[in-house]
Amino acid sequence: MNAQPSDSPHLDPPNPPAGCPVRHAGTATRLYAAESTVDPYGTYSRLRKQYGQVAPVLLEGDVPAWLVLGYRENRRVLDNPDQFSRDSRKWRDWQEGRIEETSPLVPMLGWRPDCLSQDGEPHQRLRKAVTESMQTVADRGIRRHVIHFAHQQIDAFADTGHADLVLQYAEYLPMLVLTRLFGLPESAGKSLAASCAQMMKGGEDAIAHNDRIGRVLADLTSHKRAEPGPDFATGLIQHPASLDDDEVQNHLRLVLIAAHTTTSNLLARVLQTILSNGSHLSKVVSGQLTVSAIIEEMMWNSPPLAVLPGRFATADCELGGQHLKVGDLLILGLAAGNLDPEIRPHTGTAVRGNQAHLAFSSGPHECPGQAIGQAIIEAAVEVLIHRLPGLRLTVDPAELTDTASTWETRLDRLPVSFAA
Repeated sequence: MNAQPSDSPHLDPPNPPAGCPVRHAGTATRLYAAESTVDPYGTYSRLRKQYGQVAPVLLEGDVPAWLVLGYRENRRVLDNPDQFSRDSRKWRDWQEGRIEETSPLVPMLGWRPDCLSQDGEPHQRLRKAVTESMQTVADRGIRRHVIHFAHQQIDAFADTGHADLVLQYAEYLPMLVLTRLFGLPESAGKSLAASCAQMMKGGEDAIAHNDRIGRVLADLTSHKRAEPGPDFATGLIQHPASLDDDEVQNHLRLVLIAAHTTTSNLLARVLQTILSNGSHLSKVVSGQLTVSAIIEEMMWNSPPLAVLPGRFATADCELGGQHLKVGDLLILGLAAGNLDPEIRPHTGTAVRGNQAHLAFSSGPHECPGQAIGQAIIEAAVEVLIHRLPGLRLTVDPAELTDTASTWETRLDRLPVSFAA
């Protein structure tokens, strides 16, 4: 993206409408601030009580946006790309030069030549290349890669009798699997995982880490043009859609970041759930409780991406009682929508078998890699619980803490002991 003003810049009216986020800029909640991230679910609840199903918020740099909190409102936005586009070139604040290229929002919201940034026919062409190349890799077998790297990670601490399953297992395992699927050297795995984490946190380092990921994947694209292999990168390059190098590189980036961050987060949550409930572990080992059932529960109650960026209003409209203007930015509260009291008045009600959650998004841009992420988690959990007899938490489950950003909430640590 280049911060160029439009030929006919929009001038904000001196007295914006009551629903406009400009009017609320002085009082709107800073979604990135510590007081919001220390208890994000409490923040969503407070905003819902104050504004209803759509609330004005501020992102890093005090950039105004609408946070969609309601389940039905989220579905309306996600399922209607003609009304709510994913193309950030329609973002009014970007068009008018209010978003610097160094903003930490650019890695999350900036336009790129990938399927996520486009709608209609261009989106369909590029998404087909991604899904078909991904399926080809999946058909060759993902489970063997997960098992290999799971054992490798466990070998590093198996003799000690204790470990932190976030830092020493869930945080890096999905990225190590992705390096094999992408055709990257295994040695790149941990540094790429660290860059993904820093980019998701935002802040002043986000752009540098995003650029680093881009350089690694640009080198991979060039290498695979010269030396094809049985991997995802080669699949994109050789696909009949004829992607150019920029398109290949940006789709590698899209899948790498999305697949790793969500899968590592969800793997940690699944392990937390299994180990925090005394009967869960024995039921998983005996087959009475499946990992897929736990994943489904997590998708409703703690989706790996709490807030999804972003959509842009293509015309003035009304949503959840708020009046949106053309070019307004919307961010999708997937976690808040899943807990919307209008559709889940009793959050303790069992959700197994109900896949209507928002965790994978919805509509044309729904996540295409759901099955791959689930396969990684299921195999990772299976290897872990069979390698480590006597596995148990070494702290009270209530002592486990989280760190949240605008976009996600991640488990800080998961200390365990086992028979060495």
